[in-house]
Amino acid sequence: MGKIIFFEDRNFYGRNHEVSGDCPDVTSYLSHCCSCRVESGCFMVYECSNFMNHQMLVRKGEYPDNQRIMGMSMSDCIRSCRMIPMHKGTFRMRIFERENFVGQKYELMDDCESIQERFHMSDCQSCNVTHGHWLLYEQANFEGRMIYIRPGEYNSFNNMGLGTVKIGSIRRIMESC
Repeated sequence: MGKIIFFEDRNFYGRNHEVSGDCPDVTSYLSHCCSCRVESGCFMVYECSNFMNHQMLVRKGEYPDNQRIMGMSMSDCIRSCRMIPMHKGTFRMRIFERENFVGQKYELMDDCESIQERFHMSDCQSCNVTHGHWLLYEQANFEGRMIYIRPGEYNSFNNMGLGTVKIGSIRRIMESC
Protein backbone atom coordinates (compact mmCIF):
# COMPACT_ATOMS: atom_id res chain seq x y z
CA MET A 1 0.00 0.00 0.00
CA GLY A 2 1.28 3.46 -0.85
CA LYS A 3 0.87 6.72 1.02
CA ILE A 4 1.29 10.27 -0.28
CA ILE A 5 0.51 13.52 1.54
CA PHE A 6 -0.36 16.66 -0.42
CA PHE A 7 0.14 20.17 0.98
CA GLU A 8 -1.48 23.39 -0.21
CA ASP A 9 1.73 25.41 -0.08
CA ARG A 10 5.37 24.87 -0.94
CA ASN A 11 7.70 23.35 1.68
CA PHE A 12 4.90 21.29 3.28
CA TYR A 13 2.92 24.23 4.64
CA GLY A 14 -0.81 24.81 4.68
CA ARG A 15 -3.60 22.30 4.88
CA ASN A 16 -2.80 18.74 3.85
CA HIS A 17 -4.57 15.66 2.55
CA GLU A 18 -3.36 12.06 2.77
CA VAL A 19 -4.00 9.55 -0.03
CA SER A 20 -3.39 5.78 -0.10
CA GLY A 21 -4.60 5.04 -3.62
CA ASP A 22 -5.90 6.78 -6.71
CA CYS A 23 -7.28 10.29 -6.29
CA PRO A 24 -8.96 11.78 -9.39
CA ASP A 25 -9.29 15.28 -7.90
CA VAL A 26 -6.98 16.49 -5.13
CA THR A 27 -8.59 19.95 -5.34
CA SER A 28 -11.82 18.56 -3.93
CA TYR A 29 -9.89 18.31 -0.63
CA LEU A 30 -7.44 21.23 -0.95
CA SER A 31 -7.76 24.55 -2.76
CA HIS A 32 -4.45 23.79 -4.53
CA CYS A 33 -1.41 21.54 -4.05
CA CYS A 34 2.14 22.88 -4.28
CA SER A 35 4.19 20.24 -2.39
CA CYS A 36 3.96 16.57 -1.45
CA ARG A 37 5.63 13.86 0.56
CA VAL A 38 5.61 10.21 -0.53
CA GLU A 39 5.85 8.07 2.59
CA SER A 40 5.61 4.73 0.80
CA GLY A 41 5.02 3.36 -2.67
CA CYS A 42 5.15 4.96 -6.11
CA PHE A 43 2.66 7.41 -7.58
CA MET A 44 2.06 9.20 -10.84
CA VAL A 45 1.05 12.79 -10.16
CA TYR A 46 -0.89 14.73 -12.79
CA GLU A 47 -1.30 18.39 -13.65
CA CYS A 48 -5.04 18.03 -14.27
CA SER A 49 -7.93 16.22 -12.60
CA ASN A 50 -8.89 12.72 -13.74
CA PHE A 51 -5.28 11.68 -14.45
CA MET A 52 -4.86 13.97 -17.44
CA ASN A 53 -2.15 16.13 -18.99
CA HIS A 54 1.45 16.40 -17.79
CA GLN A 55 2.43 13.58 -15.42
CA MET A 56 5.46 12.56 -13.40
CA LEU A 57 6.57 9.54 -11.37
CA VAL A 58 7.29 10.20 -7.68
CA ARG A 59 8.90 7.72 -5.28
CA LYS A 60 9.39 7.72 -1.53
CA GLY A 61 10.77 11.12 -0.58
CA GLU A 62 9.96 14.80 -0.12
CA TYR A 63 8.98 17.16 -2.91
CA PRO A 64 8.92 20.69 -1.40
CA ASP A 65 8.17 22.46 -4.70
CA ASN A 66 6.00 20.86 -7.36
CA GLN A 67 7.59 23.10 -10.00
CA ARG A 68 10.63 20.81 -9.77
CA ILE A 69 8.48 17.68 -10.08
CA MET A 70 6.40 18.85 -13.00
CA GLY A 71 9.38 20.29 -14.86
CA MET A 72 8.44 22.28 -17.93
CA SER A 73 4.77 22.18 -17.04
CA MET A 74 2.66 25.31 -17.26
CA SER A 75 1.37 24.73 -13.75
CA ASP A 76 3.06 23.76 -10.50
CA CYS A 77 -0.16 22.39 -9.01
CA ILE A 78 -0.90 18.68 -8.72
CA ARG A 79 -4.58 17.94 -9.28
CA SER A 80 -4.72 14.12 -9.32
CA CYS A 81 -2.61 11.05 -8.58
CA ARG A 82 -2.57 7.35 -9.32
CA MET A 83 -0.87 4.75 -7.13
CA ILE A 84 1.35 2.33 -9.04
CA PRO A 85 1.04 -1.18 -7.62
CA MET A 86 4.14 -3.34 -7.42
CA HIS A 87 4.23 -5.88 -10.25
CA LYS A 88 6.13 -9.15 -9.91
CA GLY A 89 6.39 -11.45 -12.85
CA THR A 90 6.64 -11.02 -16.57
CA PHE A 91 6.12 -7.81 -18.51
CA ARG A 92 4.47 -7.86 -21.92
CA MET A 93 2.98 -5.33 -24.29
CA ARG A 94 2.34 -5.01 -28.01
CA ILE A 95 3.04 -1.68 -29.67
CA PHE A 96 1.51 -0.53 -32.93
CA GLU A 97 2.69 2.03 -35.44
CA ARG A 98 -0.70 3.74 -35.76
CA GLU A 99 -3.85 4.38 -33.76
CA ASN A 100 -6.45 1.63 -33.33
CA PHE A 101 -3.83 -1.16 -33.37
CA VAL A 102 -2.97 -0.71 -37.06
CA GLY A 103 0.38 -0.82 -38.88
CA GLN A 104 3.60 -2.45 -37.82
CA LYS A 105 3.28 -4.48 -34.61
CA TYR A 106 5.99 -5.52 -32.15
CA GLU A 107 6.03 -7.19 -28.77
CA LEU A 108 8.05 -5.89 -25.82
CA MET A 109 9.01 -7.78 -22.69
CA ASP A 110 11.84 -5.47 -21.60
CA ASP A 111 12.91 -1.82 -21.77
CA CYS A 112 13.39 -0.18 -25.15
CA GLU A 113 15.80 2.80 -25.29
CA SER A 114 14.82 3.75 -28.84
CA ILE A 115 11.78 2.55 -30.77
CA GLN A 116 13.27 4.00 -33.95
CA GLU A 117 16.57 2.13 -33.63
CA ARG A 118 15.21 -1.16 -32.31
CA PHE A 119 12.13 -1.61 -34.48
CA HIS A 120 12.72 0.91 -37.28
CA MET A 121 9.26 2.34 -36.53
CA SER A 122 8.69 5.98 -37.35
CA ASP A 123 5.96 6.26 -34.74
CA CYS A 124 4.07 4.35 -32.04
CA GLN A 125 0.46 5.46 -31.54
CA SER A 126 -1.31 2.58 -29.75
CA CYS A 127 -0.57 -0.44 -27.58
CA ASN A 128 -2.01 -3.39 -25.71
CA VAL A 129 -0.50 -4.05 -22.27
CA THR A 130 -1.08 -7.58 -20.99
CA HIS A 131 1.41 -7.72 -18.10
CA GLY A 132 3.07 -5.08 -15.94
CA HIS A 133 3.15 -1.32 -15.60
CA TRP A 134 5.12 0.82 -18.06
CA LEU A 135 6.32 4.36 -18.74
CA LEU A 136 6.30 5.65 -22.31
CA TYR A 137 8.69 8.53 -22.99
CA GLU A 138 8.43 11.20 -25.65
CA GLN A 139 12.12 10.90 -26.58
CA ALA A 140 14.69 8.13 -26.89
CA ASN A 141 16.77 7.18 -23.82
CA PHE A 142 13.84 7.65 -21.43
CA GLU A 143 13.72 11.44 -21.71
CA GLY A 144 10.97 14.00 -22.18
CA ARG A 145 7.35 13.83 -21.13
CA MET A 146 6.13 10.46 -19.89
CA ILE A 147 2.90 8.50 -19.98
CA TYR A 148 2.02 5.84 -17.39
CA ILE A 149 0.19 2.80 -18.75
CA ARG A 150 -1.07 -0.28 -16.96
CA PRO A 151 -2.69 -3.46 -18.29
CA GLY A 152 -5.30 -2.58 -20.88
CA GLU A 153 -5.81 -1.44 -24.44
CA TYR A 154 -4.75 2.06 -25.53
CA ASN A 155 -6.08 2.73 -29.01
CA SER A 156 -4.64 6.27 -29.16
CA PHE A 157 -2.06 8.03 -27.01
CA ASN A 158 -3.40 11.33 -28.35
CA ASN A 159 -6.63 10.75 -26.38
CA MET A 160 -4.81 10.88 -23.04
CA GLY A 161 -5.00 14.65 -22.60
CA LEU A 162 -1.44 15.34 -23.73
CA GLY A 163 -2.09 16.58 -27.25
CA THR A 164 -0.08 15.04 -30.05
CA VAL A 165 2.40 12.57 -28.62
CA LYS A 166 5.29 10.76 -30.26
CA ILE A 167 6.76 7.84 -28.31
CA GLY A 168 10.55 7.47 -28.41
CA SER A 169 11.31 4.93 -25.65
CA ILE A 170 9.56 2.60 -23.20
CA ARG A 171 10.56 1.42 -19.72
CA ARG A 172 9.07 -1.10 -17.28
CA ILE A 173 8.22 0.11 -13.78
CA MET A 174 10.07 -2.50 -11.78
CA GLU A 175 11.20 -0.78 -8.61
CA SER A 176 9.42 -1.53 -5.40
CA CYS A 177 9.50 2.17 -4.53
